[in-house]
Amino acid sequence: MSDTLITVVAIALAAILMFVFPLMTMSDRTDDVSQLTIETATTEFVDDVRTTGKLTMDKYSKFVENISSTGNSYDVEMELQVLDENPGKKTTQAESTKIGENVYYSMYTSQILDTLDGSKILALKEGDIFSANVKNTNTTLSQQLKNFLYKVTGNDTYTIAAEHAGIVTANGTGK
Repeated sequence: MSDTLITVVAIALAAILMFVFPLMTMSDRTDDVSQLTIETATTEFVDDVRTTGKLTMDKYSKFVENISSTGNSYDVEMELQVLDENPGKKTTQAESTKIGENVYYSMYTSQILDTLDGSKILALKEGDIFSANVKNTNTTLSQQLKNFLYKVTGNDTYTIAAEHAGIVTANGTGK
């Protein structure tokens, strides 16, 4: 009886070692590739908006399509901090002879998308700050396996995320 129990335990352990751990390793690598893709796409998207001074619905749609190609679903949050320069100031931002301080007001994802739906282009000016934050909303295979085996991650956590921000360096035109 003792030999049979040891044999069953050995077979179960062998099955885990042969199937579960390689599956976990491969799913972790898939998440790593998705992470790299999301980081690269987010950086390219934000840098493109910063250097051209324009955000269009076409750019946003291509960005969402690019990140969705990983097979996961994502929550994309954008923020535009618009430089509201002091009206009493007669110089550009680079000048040191300012009167008063510059103030930023923020536009968030829903406001930005509403503006893009109406005008198809959002022209930014030099000194504005644009940022994008991306997080996966679905549970990946790696998360499911970790939940099953370790109970490590919770239901509301994400494993794939990226964010990037920067100051706009060019004035965009509305054309």
